[in-house]
Amino acid sequence: MNREQISRLAHADHPIAAPLDDDSVRRLLEHGIPRGDERILDLGCGGGEWLVRALTTHPQLRAEGVDVSESALAHARKTARTLGVHERLVLHHEDAADFAASHAFDLVLSVGATHAFGGLLATLTAARKHLAPGGRVLIGDGFWAREPSSEAVDMLGNLSDLPTTMDRVIADGWTPVHGHISTRRELDDYEWAWTGALASWALDHPNDPDSTQALAAATTHRDQWLRVYRDAFGFLCLILRRTSG
Repeated sequence: MNREQISRLAHADHPIAAPLDDDSVRRLLEHGIPRGDERILDLGCGGGEWLVRALTTHPQLRAEGVDVSESALAHARKTARTLGVHERLVLHHEDAADFAASHAFDLVLSVGATHAFGGLLATLTAARKHLAPGGRVLIGDGFWAREPSSEAVDMLGNLSDLPTTMDRVIADGWTPVHGHISTRRELDDYEWAWTGALASWALDHPNDPDSTQALAAATTHRDQWLRVYRDAFGFLCLILRRTSG
């Protein structure tokens, strides 16, 4: 079972691949789409959950998504067709870091996908290339809510604390116009959904050759979350506008 299969099964009960509940997603999209007729782009769109929600809510919206996973894009196409928004959605099967569009976008999203670009600031640099004048970026990334253990750093990378993260974003030429810090309930609900869905699938399919691996992955992830990084990890979403340029 590869990483993509594990992720698909794990997110069955929590389709937004980030620790955000439905109300938080709705509010973030409201702040990112003030008019309702914007053109939006999701860099690392996965199954297109953000795009489909935006298209369903705003009938004048047009959206594009980029991802390296063909199966995730196929899922996005199927969902968009089921909801009747497929004619306003364009999907690109390629590396989001290499994507080049022929036009600019009013909102560029990248939530939980900064690893694809090499970090937070590198993701903002990529988003800037696609942004129309006066446009907005919706970005989501982790931060250290308290001093992490060396094991947590090895596992999740060299994140910054919240004030440092904000300072770096502002110094890079961005002004935050809205933000959301995931609550403890959002963080815990996401992790329980992630590990629970994967474990449930394994227990429901005991004869599947991948069931043992899926259950092991759920157990490993749950132990890492509870014992290594739960108390130190936070998640931040920001709506940003360019300070200048």
